[in-house]
Amino acid sequence: MTTIFSGIKPTGHLTLGNYLGAVSRWVGIDQHRADALFSVVDLHALTVEHDPARVRRLSRQTATLLLAAGLDPDVCTLFVQSHVDEHARLSFLMECVATDGELRRMIQYREKSARAAKSGESVRFSLLSYPALMAADILAYRTDEVPVGEDQRQHVELARDLAVRFNHRYGQTFTVPRAVAPQVGARVMDLQDPTGKMGKSHADGSGVIYLLDDLAAVRKKIMRAVTDSGRDVVYDRAERPGVANLLDILAACGGGGDPAALAASYDSYGALKRDTAEAVIEVLRPLQERHAKLAADPGEVEGVLRAGAGRARSVARPVVDAAYAAIGLLPAV
Repeated sequence: MTTIFSGIKPTGHLTLGNYLGAVSRWVGIDQHRADALFSVVDLHALTVEHDPARVRRLSRQTATLLLAAGLDPDVCTLFVQSHVDEHARLSFLMECVATDGELRRMIQYREKSARAAKSGESVRFSLLSYPALMAADILAYRTDEVPVGEDQRQHVELARDLAVRFNHRYGQTFTVPRAVAPQVGARVMDLQDPTGKMGKSHADGSGVIYLLDDLAAVRKKIMRAVTDSGRDVVYDRAERPGVANLLDILAACGGGGDPAALAASYDSYGALKRDTAEAVIEVLRPLQERHAKLAADPGEVEGVLRAGAGRARSVARPVVDAAYAAIGLLPAV
């Protein structure tokens, strides 16, 4: 059976972009067609300045939202990354296989380190090395497919390269993974800046729809979304990014599979915004209701995460033990 691994960082409140770009696919497709493992990758949240209490709070909230969205612990494995030691164990081996040049070429490192340099700040070494940890996340489970957005595809390609290199040098140990992405809704953009993605760590949340936003606030944000200078409704990502973003969201929330075809149904931005707001609210309302029930019983979520970590550990440990032996380390006695 195909094995899928994907993770989400608890660095901010989950957004509609996270849901449409990843979570809805995990729920509707991935968990049912494969041996699927989904992780709250909390170790990755430590690569930047952070509040420990907030990381813990967001880790729990993220897991609860994933369950509320429809991940079924009887069908898939949901766990917190730091609860499975094999991720950290394998990460160092990946650092020993990766090169400095490969890690410095990662786009996210280049962008964040450049921003830090302009402000006279420095970045943590973990920001440079975290693609090695991400490779460990993937390779520990002999993963076949990694559902990701375009901004993470480069990291999956690095994981592929490291798997091939390790296998060539030390013997066949890892499955070589591949990145897969959904056709619609893979990259939801900020409603106030449709040239930038809807990120959960965005300082200004006016263009971001959070999964736990008040539904009246959701409607207001969509009705105030930036559109374009023209009047006709056309799906054109390059020339009409604001309208295209709304059409993408509407299509992904059940308005139809083809945003370009949807455009032909509208003759005004106002009507498009109203329908998009209704579609988004119909997605969020049941999710928020399920989240409220789960949040009222934290023991249930903790039990799911405990069982998930146990299952994940049982899969990862023999793989990582094999990698330790292959690279030349003595077995523990």
